[in-house]
Amino acid sequence: MNEIIIKKTAYLGIFSAIAIIFGYVESLFPLGIPGVKLGLANLVIVFLLYLYGVKEAMAVSFVRILVIGFLFGNLFSILFSLAGAVVSLGLMVILKKTKWFSVVGVSVAGGISHNIAQIVVASFVVGNLNLFWYLPVLLVSGVIAGFLMGMLATEVLNRIQLKKDRTGKDRI
Repeated sequence: MNEIIIKKTAYLGIFSAIAIIFGYVESLFPLGIPGVKLGLANLVIVFLLYLYGVKEAMAVSFVRILVIGFLFGNLFSILFSLAGAVVSLGLMVILKKTKWFSVVGVSVAGGISHNIAQIVVASFVVGNLNLFWYLPVLLVSGVIAGFLMGMLATEVLNRIQLKKDRTGKDRI
């Protein structure tokens, strides 16, 4: 196997572990509003989307959702997370390709679309459209979380680029 492929696989394993740990830590400290999370694991996904690409971000996202779902959740939590991840990652990929949005803008769109997808799935599962009344709370939280995670992802990406520029070598 090629050394570059082995190195990339090892890094993706590390990023998967970080995303799982972030997801677990986030579950330990609820924000007090049902369904509202900071989205720490999304930090890893946004970072990977810009550092590696769509396939890698999708793979780590899928692994994270399955592991967290089987360890700390249930089938419904996996379903809700997958719906949010598919919609948010799909939108983030589209917006990133347009080059009209910064990392922060892409992350905000991901946070908002993740929450919308989860409300749609939840209302379908329970058969009650009244859940959409909760959407404004989730939209505001999606903007805030997306902004914070986008800012962090931007900072990490900038620092990696600075190291790369100084050494001339690829660090990751």
